[in-house]
Amino acid sequence: MKNEEKISATRWSAFNVISTLIILAGVVIAIIRFAKGIGSVGTDSDEYPWGLLIGVNLLVGVAVSAGGFMVASAVHLFGLKKYRPILRPAMLTGFLGYLFAVIALLCDLGQPWRIVYPVFVSYGVASIMFLVAWHVFLYLSVQFLEFSPAIFEWLGWKNWRRGIGKIIVALCILGVILSLLHQSALGGLFLLAPHKVHPLWYSELIPVFFFVSAMVAGLCMIIIVSMLSNRAFKYQLEEGYTEKINDITLGLGKFGSIILICYFFLKWIGVAHDRHFNLLGTGYGGWFLVEVLVFVLLPSVLFAVGARKKSVSLIRFTAILTIIGILINRLNVSMFTFRWDEPICNVPQWTEIILCIAIITTGIVVFKWIVKRMPVLRKHPDYESLH
Repeated sequence: MKNEEKISATRWSAFNVISTLIILAGVVIAIIRFAKGIGSVGTDSDEYPWGLLIGVNLLVGVAVSAGGFMVASAVHLFGLKKYRPILRPAMLTGFLGYLFAVIALLCDLGQPWRIVYPVFVSYGVASIMFLVAWHVFLYLSVQFLEFSPAIFEWLGWKNWRRGIGKIIVALCILGVILSLLHQSALGGLFLLAPHKVHPLWYSELIPVFFFVSAMVAGLCMIIIVSMLSNRAFKYQLEEGYTEKINDITLGLGKFGSIILICYFFLKWIGVAHDRHFNLLGTGYGGWFLVEVLVFVLLPSVLFAVGARKKSVSLIRFTAILTIIGILINRLNVSMFTFRWDEPICNVPQWTEIILCIAIITTGIVVFKWIVKRMPVLRKHPDYESLH
């Protein structure tokens, strides 16, 4: 009787109730959107083509999913076995991040049924959108294959598990190449709008900015996911797992500090290259300084201090601060400074905000469902020799 009460309490936990309500609200808004068009729930228009769904769920979602290829390359290509405990959580986070970015794109497209056209119907090889579509399609497929060992272990498909293990290094190399290409290609999209994005955020180097910032976003997301998983799924963890995660977090903090300081100098190289120092005294210039100093330079210093003092809590706080900075940067490029010289700005509707939150919540629920059932944080006893 006590077990039944425990299961019932788990099912009706505050998280489950709140997430269910959010997802139901999102489903209702999605139905309205597909019945009446994107204009019924969002602010997309010919003047402002990038709404909250693209700015948050796609541009930010793809950036924070970069941890998958980084951890995979660290473990499989560079032999850093220390990071193996976070490999599968990183791959799952990356796969779901891309999957739900595509779902958000479906909700944003004017003709969502044409999402398959760049891959299977119309090959516009001269279009950067064609390039992005193929990159996302291929990388999503590669990430599924990289995570598939956990699925095969869960299903008990031993031959499939051994087979995928033989090509995992090749998949990792392909994933690194594709991630390098499409993270930068997303930034390359905005090269098409040189007179619409504010000069302080527009640069010929924006593809490089997107790729480097995605690297640190992916690391920070892994730090946050590891922290939350360590608390939510503590019953699955083997003895000593928490100490390993703390050590891994310190290592990720060191890498994060190095990448952020490189990103900081790259941003100033962009300003110098385009000769826009005179714009720093304007209102937008002040906002640019806030983004670069508070959400790039400061986190770089805090990561270094946290790693030196072995403060895991400081590194986790800094990871959250950095993710906020990535969110601000992507929204600055796609919404806040887009058509900056116009008298009006793109203000999201409440329905668009709820739909955006519902997609993120659904991703978290799916992550939780998979981790509770598949060997993501724990090792499957029948396949320990293959890890």
